[in-house]
Amino acid sequence: MKITDKVKQAAISAAVKQGLSYLEKDPETNIPKLMALVDKYSPDDWYVGQRNAIRNAIKDKDSNWYQLIMRIYDLDPEVRKVFFQNFIINASLKGSARQDEVAAENNCNVPWAILLDPTSACNLHCTGCWAAEYGHKLNLSLETIDSIVRQGKELGTYMYIYTGGEPTVRKKDLIKICEMHPDCEFLAFSNGTLFDEEFCDEILRVKNFVPAFSLEGSEEANDGRRGEGIYQKVMHAMKLLKDRHLPFGVSTCYTGANVDSVSSEEYFDHLVDCGALFAWFFHYMPVGNDASPELLLTPDQREKMYHSIRDFRSTKSIFTLDFQNDAEYIGGCIAGGRQYLHINANGDVEPCVFIHYSNCNIKDTSLLDALKSPIFQAYHDNQPFNENMLRPCPMLENPQILPRLVKETGAKSTDLQSPETADHLCGKCGQYAECWKERADQLWEKTLGKKKAKAAE
Repeated sequence: MKITDKVKQAAISAAVKQGLSYLEKDPETNIPKLMALVDKYSPDDWYVGQRNAIRNAIKDKDSNWYQLIMRIYDLDPEVRKVFFQNFIINASLKGSARQDEVAAENNCNVPWAILLDPTSACNLHCTGCWAAEYGHKLNLSLETIDSIVRQGKELGTYMYIYTGGEPTVRKKDLIKICEMHPDCEFLAFSNGTLFDEEFCDEILRVKNFVPAFSLEGSEEANDGRRGEGIYQKVMHAMKLLKDRHLPFGVSTCYTGANVDSVSSEEYFDHLVDCGALFAWFFHYMPVGNDASPELLLTPDQREKMYHSIRDFRSTKSIFTLDFQNDAEYIGGCIAGGRQYLHINANGDVEPCVFIHYSNCNIKDTSLLDALKSPIFQAYHDNQPFNENMLRPCPMLENPQILPRLVKETGAKSTDLQSPETADHLCGKCGQYAECWKERADQLWEKTLGKKKAKAAE
């Protein structure tokens, strides 16, 4: 890293720390003054866009962003302090700079976050869940998870996200990893059924663990996919965390069956009332030989999600992200290590949580070598997969691409139960991609037109 870059990084880190300390004294009074303090310590050309966005968001005390910040200041003070240190400073400032450095040195992607499956075991059998294809007997050992995190930190990665299976089947090990790496932030996608008083007390103790509960809309819509009574168990888990002033969010997979429920204002208001600080939305992917293509959305349904999430993002005090429709903000597909990668419970290093093909296993390959493996290099060399950011995926919207990459790199299916060829997987997406293309192009043209008009102002 250049000396000038190190100086800039140190300056912005100092500004953030000073600003956060300033806010702690009286957040309601000092939030509007925050950016003046950050500007004082920051080089004029450093994070200009981000600083302006924050400045605009906190000017109006009635804005949803201001209200979201105030909700964050209702969290346990020590948990909030650890979160800010790990997420903002370690993962997003110090970590990103190191990631850029390693990426340039090795001509490969280096991820901001690593998704990993502690176990393939799960206590539910949800309709359309891709994780079930791995079976229910695989586990990453505590030593392997520790090694992944240690290697990741050397590359600048301080954000780790557990998928599965159901990660909380391994409660004690998840807490142990938090203790072993207090400088990292750990998030877990969870069905919420295994949260109890003792586990929530442990989360409060370690301070660097954040759950994201799987919800599919209303109680009827949710239990229709996940099983009777699951919705109320999630509500109970949320209450346990809210009572302890702990942060948590929601993960929602939207399909053709639940799109009306999860795009409604009632759904967003309910998430806020429950105490969720963020909601991550995932487009249904027909992964696995037995997946149901009929759950894919129509162009009208996907456009409905596109507008709904954007509308509520500007009006509700909850941070929302739609991974399929928000690619314009991150330049397309984020998989293949560009922003994240996935390591399954068998140790296979995959470019995406939905793309189950690999050239290597973390048990006998270093993390850096995995990022330089053929399938990851193919992602690195071919991203973005489409100039229309509403068609980012090499499977869902560009189904002709993934089979070619898998064939050229010799990547093998990591599905141990029923291996699926890339041709079969992407064959289920062909009609969807063709139908979505026209609508996506129309929406993208409008987006480009708005950007050009704004630039001309």
